[in-house]
Amino acid sequence: MSQDTVIEISNVWKIFGEKPEQALQAIRERGLTKAEVLDQYNAVVGVADVSLSVNRGEIFCVMGLSGSGKSTLVRHFNRLLEPTAGKIEIEGTDVMALGVKELQRFRNQKIGMVFQNFALMPHRSVLDNVAMPLEIRQVAKNERMRQAAAILDIVELGAWGSKFAHELSGGMQQRVGLARALAANPDVLLMDEPFSALDPLIRRQLQDEFIRLSKILKKTTVFITHDLDEAVRIGDRIAIMRDGMMVQIGTAEDIVMNPADDYVADFVAGISRLKVVHAKVVMQPIDAFVSGNGAIPSDAPRVPDDATLSTLINLAIDDETPILVESGSTDVGVITRSDLLRTVIEGTEMS
Repeated sequence: MSQDTVIEISNVWKIFGEKPEQALQAIRERGLTKAEVLDQYNAVVGVADVSLSVNRGEIFCVMGLSGSGKSTLVRHFNRLLEPTAGKIEIEGTDVMALGVKELQRFRNQKIGMVFQNFALMPHRSVLDNVAMPLEIRQVAKNERMRQAAAILDIVELGAWGSKFAHELSGGMQQRVGLARALAANPDVLLMDEPFSALDPLIRRQLQDEFIRLSKILKKTTVFITHDLDEAVRIGDRIAIMRDGMMVQIGTAEDIVMNPADDYVADFVAGISRLKVVHAKVVMQPIDAFVSGNGAIPSDAPRVPDDATLSTLINLAIDDETPILVESGSTDVGVITRSDLLRTVIEGTEMS
């Protein structure tokens, strides 16, 4: 595990049934499919040989359709589910080696979890709900209330601390759930479809709120979602699962521009490239452009290499002058109208 890697999952399997080890052995020796495992062993393959790593401060989105294994996978990170096989390391700790008390302490101190269900205690105030992880740690009451109040201020609910859950809207309750997960200052946040039960407008507002908080707190986050638009908005990287297997891991740009297979291509077909694709992917080398077209005009507009396709198209609408792409203070590429049209047309053909 490198210094910047917080979570490392290696060859994790989860098979539900009475004889999971026998089923796994048959998969390895005879290459049984998921359907054959169900038929021969009455067992269900929930997670199939998944390996991944999550970097410090990264928002790592795991997505897939219902039944793809994404929620099952995330419950292995803190051993809410025990894997049939595989290795799980978080901040250098072998999670599989922890005893019962060590695991409880590890969960309480290292990991915060936010579920789709808000799971707030109805008889406790908002402030008491947020302070619960600190109470479990036996932090003195005055100190835990101070810390809980500070977190409520961060999620912009400071004035609601004395209220009860039923007095808050769904979106506000989910922010309380997030505040509770953050109160213990965990190293890792696990978020299992936290916004999916909310109305679209509230959901988008909470996505914005989460993006804002992430920039402030820089928590390493594993975010589960079935919504590709949400993953693209929130995630630094995205992992796509199917039938318990990891199909592709990469940035939104990687996945949209270079889908690993037809399944991923279909999955991302509806995503607009305008905010996902950047100049560094569209550009051609300067030398190649000059050899075919001559000198670049001195008044050519310049953009950073992370400028979006939308920005590039707006520049090219009224001016056919090639666009110079720079990284830092160095010119690294050129983009023409033809490059932009080709990128847009390829995206249209995908969808």
